[in-house]
Amino acid sequence: MKNTHPPASPEHLLQKIKGDIEHGIGHVKDHISTISANSVPGLSASHLSAKDIIQDAKEALTREVKSLSTKVASVTQPNIATMALADIQAIILNDRPTPYYGTLVALKVNDGKIGRQLIKAVLPEVTSSQDFQKDMAANLTLVMTYEGLKALGLPQSSLDSFPENFKIGMAGRADILGDTGDNDPKHWLAPFGDKGDIHICAAIIANSQATWQAKLAELKQALAPYSDSQNQNTAIEILVTHDFGADGAVKNVFGYRDGISNPEVAGSGIHLANNHERPIAAGEFVLGYQGEAGVIPPMPQPEVLGKNGAFMVLRKYQSHVADFNRYCLQQSDNDLAKADQLGAKMFGRWRSGAPITLSPEHDDPALGEDEKRNNNFDYSNDSVGKGCPLGSHARRMNPRNTKDFILSDVRLHRIIRRSVSYGDIVPPHVTKDDGKPRGLIFIGINAHAMDTLEFLQSQWINDGNFMNLGEERDPLLGVHEGNDHAEADVFSVPAEPIRQRHTGILQFNTLQGGEYLFIPSLSALKWISELGENKNNNDTN
Repeated sequence: MKNTHPPASPEHLLQKIKGDIEHGIGHVKDHISTISANSVPGLSASHLSAKDIIQDAKEALTREVKSLSTKVASVTQPNIATMALADIQAIILNDRPTPYYGTLVALKVNDGKIGRQLIKAVLPEVTSSQDFQKDMAANLTLVMTYEGLKALGLPQSSLDSFPENFKIGMAGRADILGDTGDNDPKHWLAPFGDKGDIHICAAIIANSQATWQAKLAELKQALAPYSDSQNQNTAIEILVTHDFGADGAVKNVFGYRDGISNPEVAGSGIHLANNHERPIAAGEFVLGYQGEAGVIPPMPQPEVLGKNGAFMVLRKYQSHVADFNRYCLQQSDNDLAKADQLGAKMFGRWRSGAPITLSPEHDDPALGEDEKRNNNFDYSNDSVGKGCPLGSHARRMNPRNTKDFILSDVRLHRIIRRSVSYGDIVPPHVTKDDGKPRGLIFIGINAHAMDTLEFLQSQWINDGNFMNLGEERDPLLGVHEGNDHAEADVFSVPAEPIRQRHTGILQFNTLQGGEYLFIPSLSALKWISELGENKNNNDTN
């Protein structure tokens, strides 16, 4: 007799596999639980390390089943678009193209009415996430500072509804951010901080030089009627323009592949090919949606202003690549291969993008280029950091199942990175600075980006206690003085028989300025552009 039962669905099979594995792991954990100092001959109180090993094994098994559950969920519960993509600016949810070319333009608004007219003029060119998914070759982003929103004439009630740290601005939060020494705002370049009045930032990013230049020409044409200094029309001042870009290898100026890992946003409908984690709740990144706690966090008012928007932190760094190369060589007896490995341990990845925890001894370009593997890892099998040191930049920014970290806390501190590089790459053998501008414009986005940055800077970058590293700081972004006797300038690498302590870390990236910015939705941009056009908004310029 033929089997008349219909074949099981893929979802059913996956759930059965998941259940069988959980059942098997449960049995193994039960066996481990029966092991104790009383039941193992010869095991006494002095053998506590054995108990620790058993406990570590139990925890590792738990992490494995959680990882499997995530992978099963990604198939059985695909990331379906439920967000208002047509109203959300593309930069929030959509990755930059590869290669990429772009320009950042910073503006000052001297006349609120003219500023609103400018927004109305460029609004049709601002790219939504829905538009971006149609393979757009170039896109335009529009963001504002708190002072910019004031200059544009937002009602006081709306201004009051913004977070306090956003109102104060990045320069005013330097003590919280740990921006001291060379990173102190008093050293920043104009027009950042109190050295200028950045009100609006417009950013163009494109997939080719031709489309970049065409889009930039359109923006300049839109700005021309409002910022013609020759005709003494300075209602809008262009404070600075800054070009950036990277070729298809997408490497930063140190020569390391960048931008590999970003969180996947639940409800965005955008599945990241290299994501191996459960998508994070939309409200952690976009205003007006439920966060990980299951509630909708406060947002600027009225709702049309806040919903579908987000906050951005922007930090411009000058990179001292020659100093980095020289330091790695000096710490490695001028052995270029050993210096390359030390650099990879500081970054947490090799130059190809291969995770050092998966390939601890040498670079693996094939791994670095493989989107299915280059982000498919955690540190559960590297608990003491022999592969990827606990203090490496990548591990600090995303602990990935590092022992003693609470997963929910890590998920709350994830940030979408849209960072871009400027200037040319310096080869690893070059140890003399040529004085050219090169570095990174760090761009981080989520629904509470100021809080996230302040946490990351104070707890994970400029401190080491969270990793039991004392005063050690992030080797790449921490504030350093090159002091051989300062614990803050140490980078520890676990090794046998004893750990290696690389002392006298230099400042490899110097902060030249930064801003806290609001990314309005397209509806909010329209609302702002129409302020003053009706009787309900009579307190605008």
